[in-house]
Amino acid sequence: MKALLLLLAALVLAGVRPASAQVSIDTTGGRYYQPVFANVTVTSGVNFGSAVNSAGATQQLLMDIYQPTGDVLARRPVIIFAHQGGFVLGSRTDAYMIKVCTQFARLGYVTASIDYRLLDFGTIVSGGLDSVNIAKSAIRGMQDLRAAVRFFRKDAATTNTYRVHPNYITVGGSSAGAFAALEVGYLDKVSEVPAYVGIAALGGIEGNSGSPGYSSAPLAVLNLSGATENPSLIEPGNAPLLSVHGTADATVPYLQGSVGSPLPPKYVYGSGRLNPRATQVGIRNTLRTLRNAGHIPFENTTAPGLLYADTTFRAIRDFLRPSLAQPGTVLAVAKAGALAATPAQAYPTPADEAVHLILPKELLLPVQGELLDAAGRVVRTINPADHSVDLLRDALKPGVYLFKIPGQPALRLEFK
Repeated sequence: MKALLLLLAALVLAGVRPASAQVSIDTTGGRYYQPVFANVTVTSGVNFGSAVNSAGATQQLLMDIYQPTGDVLARRPVIIFAHQGGFVLGSRTDAYMIKVCTQFARLGYVTASIDYRLLDFGTIVSGGLDSVNIAKSAIRGMQDLRAAVRFFRKDAATTNTYRVHPNYITVGGSSAGAFAALEVGYLDKVSEVPAYVGIAALGGIEGNSGSPGYSSAPLAVLNLSGATENPSLIEPGNAPLLSVHGTADATVPYLQGSVGSPLPPKYVYGSGRLNPRATQVGIRNTLRTLRNAGHIPFENTTAPGLLYADTTFRAIRDFLRPSLAQPGTVLAVAKAGALAATPAQAYPTPADEAVHLILPKELLLPVQGELLDAAGRVVRTINPADHSVDLLRDALKPGVYLFKIPGQPALRLEFK
């Protein structure tokens, strides 16, 4: 017994987990596909950050976290949902948020419904309800959703309160929440934000909502009746995309058109344009078309609405399953450059002087990688000999770069 205790102590001091620790996502026994848990435990009002809202006051940011009751796994995937409401209304306790978070927690996921900064009603009363202020609120929502992703990554690296796997964090949302989720997944350059928004004054793309220094990059994006300003935001190497959208949506267009009535119109592109763009640039995607359905029909409690909700649940469930590592994918022997079961990570990003890269443990090193600039030009060749390495900025200019290793998804990083 004494020898065993000494061995375990040595493993801890060396930063090595015992072999029994979970190292990948296990999908056996119907987990993440069937409701294997009868009950869900909800932790309400978890503070994941704070930020200045449209009224100039510091707002505490809260989320409700749903976990499968009785679950003992050490590392679990996460889905973070953002509610609908046009960046003016809505709450983390909206009925659909409670329903979808509960559904996926019963499958074995850790889920969260977040509050994010809305356009202050005082601002609206004083004549501030216009497209510019709504656009700023959308950016704030994106920043807060990014902070929620970072919150879970920080928790996984520190207290491990929620026992999540930092490589398996999906973002999603309904309507306005979907706009925010799409921006978290695909908005990665200041040049992609309209100048009138004043992104620098709002804290940049990442924002200042909490848990700085951790990556906000998602495993996948769930777009439920959302849109973006331009399909070109979706680029090679981005996260996979699921969209669920009604073809008769008169609020957020299925294809393209104006939103914001009675505000000055804002032209956007809906799911019917975003998913073909994802296909064009080689990103795994699924478009679930709800024919002749209106806006967010899955949130309606009528009989047709309940059917739409079931369709949406199944679409999310089936779409995410391939992104979860299957048992046995962490191989004892692997070829250099073989596709790893878990994606690489980069943090902090944006960075000033260096980005820390964490490569998949199952990737056999050394292997040659390339750093590409926004124009697709190779600006540096990298030959990491360790799974944890610092990428120094040196003479690199400010901007977004892609780090590519043969057989691996491209990894986005940014220097200020």
